[in-house]
Amino acid sequence: MADSTLVFIVLGLTLAAFVWGRFRYDLVALAALLGSVLLGLVPGDEAFLGFGHPAVITVAAVLVLSRGFERSGVVDVIAEQVLRVGERLFLQLLVLVGTVVVLSGIMNNVGALALLLPVAMRLAREHDASPSLLLMPLAFGSLLGGLTTLIGTPPNIIIASYRGDVTGEGFGMFSFSPVGVVVALAGLAFILLLGWRLVPQRAGKASLDAMFDTAHYLVELRVGEESKANGLSLRELQQELEETIPVLAVVRNERKRAGHAFFGTLREGDILLMEAGPEEMKLLQDKAGLRLGKEAEEEEQEAEEKEAEETEEDNQTQQESTGHNSESPVEENDEVTGEGRGGGKAGQEKKEDKKGGVDTEGLQLVEAVVRNDSMMVNRTVTQLRLLNQFGLHLVAVARDGGRLKQRLREIRFRPGDVLLLQGGEIELAESLATLGCLPLASRNLTLGQPRMLLVSIAIFAAAILAMIFDLLPAAVALSLAALVTLLVGVLPLREGYQAIDGPVIVLLGAMIPVGEALETSGGAALIAEAMLAWGSEWPVVVTLVGLFVLSMVLSNVVNNAAAALLMAPIAASLAAGFDASVDPFLMVVAVSASCAFLTPIGHQSNTLVMGPGGYRFGDYWKLGLPLSLVVLAVAIPMILLVWPL
Repeated sequence: MADSTLVFIVLGLTLAAFVWGRFRYDLVALAALLGSVLLGLVPGDEAFLGFGHPAVITVAAVLVLSRGFERSGVVDVIAEQVLRVGERLFLQLLVLVGTVVVLSGIMNNVGALALLLPVAMRLAREHDASPSLLLMPLAFGSLLGGLTTLIGTPPNIIIASYRGDVTGEGFGMFSFSPVGVVVALAGLAFILLLGWRLVPQRAGKASLDAMFDTAHYLVELRVGEESKANGLSLRELQQELEETIPVLAVVRNERKRAGHAFFGTLREGDILLMEAGPEEMKLLQDKAGLRLGKEAEEEEQEAEEKEAEETEEDNQTQQESTGHNSESPVEENDEVTGEGRGGGKAGQEKKEDKKGGVDTEGLQLVEAVVRNDSMMVNRTVTQLRLLNQFGLHLVAVARDGGRLKQRLREIRFRPGDVLLLQGGEIELAESLATLGCLPLASRNLTLGQPRMLLVSIAIFAAAILAMIFDLLPAAVALSLAALVTLLVGVLPLREGYQAIDGPVIVLLGAMIPVGEALETSGGAALIAEAMLAWGSEWPVVVTLVGLFVLSMVLSNVVNNAAAALLMAPIAASLAAGFDASVDPFLMVVAVSASCAFLTPIGHQSNTLVMGPGGYRFGDYWKLGLPLSLVVLAVAIPMILLVWPL
C-alpha cells in the first residue's frame, strides 16, 4: 500500500476520533503519531522532534506570558474602566469586544477571554441583564483579535514557522496585522451593528442566586442531644452518611464558622448550614438524626409562648384575687413579651428575618467554569477528592445555564460546566488554577492581587522589540521573556508550569511530524492536484475560497491548531501547482483556521462561555455563520492586496 494511502487512513481515523470526542484530542494526536511510526510514515528517531519545534516552544512561552498578565492586575484595571460604560448594550459590547480584540493581539486569545469573562459577568449582574448577550460576542471577539499578530493564536505561530521551513524566512510579529486588523474591525462592526441581534437571549441567568437558586437548597439542621452526629467531626459525619453533602457552615453560640475550616466535633445545639435536596434531607434525618433548625426553633418558641401565656394567666388570677388594678402590670408584661418572647414588633421583625431564607453572607462562595484542559473533565467529585486534596466544597453545578438536580457525587464534569464552590480565601486561587477552572465571580472574595503590572508589560515589550528588530527568533525572545517573568516573581513557578496547556503542547508536538508525513508521502500533493483539477477552469481566487472554506470547516470540528498543521502542506502544494507565491495561500489557512465560529467545540473560547451564557450546541452558528461569511468576504480581497499572487 502506498505511503500516501496510509497517511490518508491515519488522518481519516484521527479526524473521526476528533469529531467523536470520546478521547481527548491530545491522546488522539499521540496515537496518530505512534501509528505513523509503526507504519513507517515517520522515522522512529524523528518521532518526537515535534516537541522541540519552534512553534511548540513559542506557544508554551506565550501561555506563560499570558498567565503573567492575568496575575499582574490587568483584569482589575480593565474592570474598573469597563464597568463605567452604563446600561446601553451597544456601549457594553463596544468596550468588552473591542478590549478583547486588542488584548488577543498581545497575548493568547484564550487568556484574553479569561481576563474579561469575569468582567462581563459582573457587568451583566450589575445591570440585571442576561450575560448571553455579551459572552458569545466576547468569545468571537477573542478569535478575531487573535488574527492580528503572530502570538495571538496558535495557527499564526504554526503558519509562520511553516513558512520558515518552506522559504527560509518565517512571518514576523506584525506580518499578520494588515489583513488581521481589517478583518477584526469588520467582524467587530458586524457584531455591534447586527450580529448581537442573532445571539439567543437566555433570560435570568446573570445572578448567582438565579443560576443556582441557592436559597432554596441551603437548609439549617440542628444537632440534637440524641443525634448520631453529636460528637462526630464533619469528615466522620460524611463517612457515616456515605454521601458528599457539603457542610457550608457550623453555627455555634451564634458564631458562624465555614465548614471547610471547622475541624472540631459537633455538639448538641450546633446548627449545620448544608446543601441538601429532599433526598439528602431524609438521609440526614434518618442516618444522622439531624432536624431542621427552623422546626426546632419553632418548637422552642411555641414552648416559650405557652409558658408566657401560663405565666400571664397566673398573674391575672393573682391580680383578680388581690383586687389590684392589672393595667400597669399587664403593660409591663406585654413589653417584656414583645422584646423577649417575640410577641411585639421586634419579635415580628425577627420572625420575618427567619422566613427570608438562609444567610449565606461570609461563606466565600465562588463560581468557576471548567476549562477544556481541566483535570476535572469526565471525573466526579469523589474521584477528585475536592475537599481532602484541594480544600473545596462543591455546592452546586450548572450546565447549559441551569442547575443540575442530580446528586453531586454522581455528576461527571464537562468543559463549560459552572461550579459553585466554597473554600478558604488563600487556597481558592491556587486550587482553581490546579484544577483547571476559571473563576467567574465571587462573594466577599478577591482572587489574586494586582501586582507588578508595569514590570510584566516592560518584559513583554522588550521581547516584542527583539523580534521586530530581528535580534532574536520569536521562540527565543518569548521564552526569554517567560523566564524573566518567573525569575522576577510576576508569576510563581508553579503557576508558570500550570499555565502551559499540556494537551495543546502534546497535540502540536504529535501532529507536526504527522503533518510532515502528509507532505513527504505525497498526500498533500494529491489533494492539491485534485483541487487544481477542480479549479483549473476558474480563477485562482476561487481555489483560495475553497481552501478557506475547507480549512474553516475543519477548524470547527477539530482543534484549530490541528487544522492549521494539516492544511499548511496542502496550501503550499496548491501554490506550487499554480506557480504562485506561497504567502497568500498560507495566509488563507492562518485566517480560516482561526474562524471557528460555528460550534462550541471548535475553540476553547467558545466552550468557556457555553455554561455561563446558557448556550446550546446549536446556538453558535446563528451568529457564527454570517460572521464567517463576513470574514471570508473581507479576508480574501485583503490577502490578495497585501500578499499578491
